[in-house]
Amino acid sequence: MARIVMKFGGTSMAGIERIRNVAQRVKHEVDAGNEVAVVVSAMAGETDRLVNFCREASSLYDTREYDVVVAAGEQVTSGLLAITLEALGVRARSWLGWQLPIRTNDAHASARIETIDTEALIAAMAGGQVAVIPGFQGMAGDGRVTTLGRGGSDTSAVAVAAAVKADRCDIYTDVDGVYTTDPRIVPRARKLKKVTYEEMLELASVGAKVLQTRSVGLAMKEKVRVQVLSSFEDPTDDELPGTMIVGDDEIEENEMERQRITGIALDKNEAKITLTDVPDRPGAVASIFGPLADANINVDVIVQNIAHETGSTDVTFTVPGAELARAIDALEKAKNTIGYAELKHDTKICKVSIVGVGMRSHAGVASTMFKALADRGINIQAIATSEIKVSVLIEEDYAELAVRVLHTAYGLDGPEPLEA
Repeated sequence: MARIVMKFGGTSMAGIERIRNVAQRVKHEVDAGNEVAVVVSAMAGETDRLVNFCREASSLYDTREYDVVVAAGEQVTSGLLAITLEALGVRARSWLGWQLPIRTNDAHASARIETIDTEALIAAMAGGQVAVIPGFQGMAGDGRVTTLGRGGSDTSAVAVAAAVKADRCDIYTDVDGVYTTDPRIVPRARKLKKVTYEEMLELASVGAKVLQTRSVGLAMKEKVRVQVLSSFEDPTDDELPGTMIVGDDEIEENEMERQRITGIALDKNEAKITLTDVPDRPGAVASIFGPLADANINVDVIVQNIAHETGSTDVTFTVPGAELARAIDALEKAKNTIGYAELKHDTKICKVSIVGVGMRSHAGVASTMFKALADRGINIQAIATSEIKVSVLIEEDYAELAVRVLHTAYGLDGPEPLEA
């Protein structure tokens, strides 16, 4: 017998028929003798609908009341799933965030989980009752409902799994695992059996949409084994495994040595900003990124050019495309303090990244990337690296071509997929 947390996303919960499919999956685990908790998202599109209501009511809405509104989507699906499970003969009840409770800080609309009270929850699971928990929500110290930010249901599921010491956390979505890259771009992309926490964290941060970044970071911190599965496969077919997200100790050393690159990610949500003739003096860079940090704008790739003879330099960096207007506004307001001559921006770019723990033991990984792109006439505008990642900025028009070229260059292509 195992203790399992199952999480179902918005597409899995989009309507009663799909909720019935989810209930059958849960019943399959219960019938196998497992203790089960389920974390659910709102129906696909429902959170967007609720968010738009808030914006229509007031552009300067109170985030405390925003949380009350948008948390309703998961409350509906948790109740519906509990009703559906009971109709199948499975004992179940819903546990809202304040009923456990899931305690968070008071950062409404982007709260972080602090503790989860699990005594009653574990007792219910041990007694054969399925606990259905709305994802994305918790309770602040003053008793008010909070939400964790978009995509927060993944984080809820991992946090619950850590709190109840689950054997694993199964994330059910509309894909059947983690692939070497997006199969819609490269039909020969292969599904991976195992991916390390570090690799998944890097892949999530550079554009892979399978798991939310915060959930992977929490899984790595708490050592929660996470499995990515499709909710649209036969729930009784055990020959359709997903991808396990695990620690290095669960992946054989020779397997890590053999595989230089695990995956390739593409992120088109990038905008490039260049500030020209920034004074080349101590504190100049801090004067650029301070205002951006104050505006809660994340900066990614940063390149500072060699200083000009005039005693100035150019600084280039990227921000999320959706944050470009706010970034420009913050920098223009700080122009006198920064002292730059001109602000240029470009939205016709994208970021392509290669990720793999095998980089630690293989030389020439980056040069293979640069040569493969150069051979196809793809110009690199900027480069960023970590121990297991290399990211490059290129023109958006070359995005899919770059992914296909690199996928082949690193030997990741699988067999030609069968016709549907």
